Amino acid sequence: MKKLLLSAALLSAFTFSSVKAQEEEKEGYKFETVYDIETTCVKNQYKSGTCWSFSGLSFLESEMIKAGKEAADLSEMFVVRNCYSDKATKYVRLHGSLNFGAGGSFEDVIYTLRNYGLVPEEAYAGLEYGEEKHVHGELDQLLLAYVDGVIKNKNKKLSPAWHKGFNGILDAYLGEYPETFEYEGKEYTPESFTSERTGLNADDYIMISSFSHHPYNEKFIFEVPDNWVWGEVYNVELDDMTSIMHNALENGYTFGWASDVSEKGFSFKNGVAIVPENDLESMDGSERSRWESMSKADREKAMYSFDAPVKEKVITPELRQEQFDNYLSTDDHGMHVTGMSKDQNGTIYYKVKNSWDTNNVYDGYLYASEAFVQLKTMNILINKKALPKDIKKKLGIK
Repeated sequence: MKKLLLSAALLSAFTFSSVKAQEEEKEGYKFETVYDIETTCVKNQYKSGTCWSFSGLSFLESEMIKAGKEAADLSEMFVVRNCYSDKATKYVRLHGSLNFGAGGSFEDVIYTLRNYGLVPEEAYAGLEYGEEKHVHGELDQLLLAYVDGVIKNKNKKLSPAWHKGFNGILDAYLGEYPETFEYEGKEYTPESFTSERTGLNADDYIMISSFSHHPYNEKFIFEVPDNWVWGEVYNVELDDMTSIMHNALENGYTFGWASDVSEKGFSFKNGVAIVPENDLESMDGSERSRWESMSKADREKAMYSFDAPVKEKVITPELRQEQFDNYLSTDDHGMHVTGMSKDQNGTIYYKVKNSWDTNNVYDGYLYASEAFVQLKTMNILINKKALPKDIKKKLGIK
C-alpha cells in the first residue's frame, strides 16, 4: 500500500511539474499600452453581414466622445435599411450587374450620415422578426430574390410599385422607417437628431488606402465588390498610411479599419493578428537554423500557435499590391482601431474593437501587429483633422 501511495504521489508530482513546464513554455503575449482611446461598448452583429455598419458607427460614437459630446448608442440597422433600399434601386437600374447582399463599406455609413442622418438604437433596433439578435439569412435571400424578380419580370417595364414593395419587406423585418421618434424626452427626426444631438458632419471624414495601381496622392474609386456607392479613397504611399494611423492615435483619434481576416494569422479567439515570416532565406543564422530543424508541418504549427510573438514579415508596397491583385486581400471585415500597444519585444500592435461579442480573451478586442495592418488594410475611415499637416498638403486637404 505504501509503495502504491508513493508511486501515486510521484506520478502526481511528475504530472504537475510537466503541466507547469508546459505552461512556462507558453510565453504568451504581454501588451503594454501606448494609446488607449475612449469608445463605446463592444456589440454583436451576430448572424448578419453588417460589420461595416457596426464598426463605422462605433467609430462615429468615438468621434462624438472626442468632440466632447455624450456618445449615443447609434442604430446599425437604420444604416443597413437605408443602404439596402438605395442599393436595390441601383441594382435594378444596372440590370443586376452590381454586388447585392448584406456586405457594405465604411462609405455606406458616411453616405447614410450625409443623406439620411442617424438615429439612436432605441428608436430603431431592427429586430421585428422574432429574434433577440441579428439573424439575416432569410432577409438577405428574400431581398435578393425580390430584386432579381423585378429585373426578370415579363412585363417589359418596371411597375412603379416595385420599390415600395421592397421597402415593405424591410418594414416587416427591421421595422417601419422612423420618420420621427422620441429620445430623452424630446422629439426628433433623423436629420434633427444628427445635427442637434451628435454634431457629426459627413464632410469631416475621408477614406485612405495605399495601392500602386493608381497614382499616389490622388483619389480613385475603390475597386471592391461591396463599394456599391462607388466611393473614392485617397491613395497614399504605405509609409504615409502608417504615419496617418500613428498620428491619429497619438492625437486621440480612432479610425475605422477595413481588412482581410481570412488569414491563418488572424485569430479572434486568441485576440491576435500577425503575419509570421515564413521565408527562411530572409532570417538570420540562428533564427533560420531553429526553423529549418523542424518539419514543414511543425513549422506551420509553431508559427501560428499564438503561444508567443514570432518574427514577422517586412511589408512592402509590392507585397500589398500582389495580395490585392490576386484576391488574397479582400474587403471581408470592418473593425474599429481604438489604440496602440507594444508586446514584450517592442513590436507595435493596434488595439482593435470587433463586433463579434465579447467572448474572446480580450473581451471582444484583439491586437493586430503593425505588419498585419500594413499588409491587410484595405482602407481606413478617418477624420481629416487626424492627418499630419504634410500629408494633408500632399492630398490638397484643408
